[in-house]
Amino acid sequence: MPSTEAALAPIVLVHGAWGGAWIWQRVLGPLRDAGHAVFAVTLTGDGDRAHLRTPDISLQTHVADVLGLIAAEELHDVVLVGHSYGGMVITGTADRLLQADARALRQLVYIDAMVPLPGESWGEQHSAEVVAARTAAALANDHALPPPDPAGFGLAGADRDWLLRRQVPHPFGPYREPLPFDGARWAAVPRAFIDCTQPAYPTIAPMRQRVRQLPGFEVIEMATGHCPMVSAAQALVGHLLALAGR
Repeated sequence: MPSTEAALAPIVLVHGAWGGAWIWQRVLGPLRDAGHAVFAVTLTGDGDRAHLRTPDISLQTHVADVLGLIAAEELHDVVLVGHSYGGMVITGTADRLLQADARALRQLVYIDAMVPLPGESWGEQHSAEVVAARTAAALANDHALPPPDPAGFGLAGADRDWLLRRQVPHPFGPYREPLPFDGARWAAVPRAFIDCTQPAYPTIAPMRQRVRQLPGFEVIEMATGHCPMVSAAQALVGHLLALAGR
């Protein structure tokens, strides 16, 4: 008979801008203890792959990172989780996977993340002031977005210090890159949005409204800041296990 672990959906975690696989440290053990195979991707130019950052890195580079991990690990029936900018990446990844196999994914989970419509870019729903500020900062920083103060994510003390030490500039190429994908194919996959409300990160505000208007989205509110894998890891694990177990 197959083992319990083999029967459970694998979980693939995709970090947001300025992060890396490291940001999921507090949830990896509990998810694996529950029997899931869990994989955390580091996107090209971020985290321990910061030395690979070039101006040529695109959103499709990051989609290829995730597709490469899924192929190398021979994963099927995947729960694909994206945080913040990672929502762009998992949407593009889902489209590519579903082209080959309509049953490749069990669930998409957007953690306080970008939820694009076909043809949109990461920065398209940001205010003109945010776009101008990020563009200027990237141009002054070798085509990379410098990390923000994690206090804006609701983090303080040791947690804030941890991110300050580990965050790296994020490639700017994906910021204005449109993401074409098949909206109907994407909408056929179960989708959940974890809305982090205290404090609510301002640039995610349009996505909070969007997922409440799009059909088929389950919205889960968490009374924590933008990085729940750091500030509310136990509660986040509970939500991910519930979604993965369906």
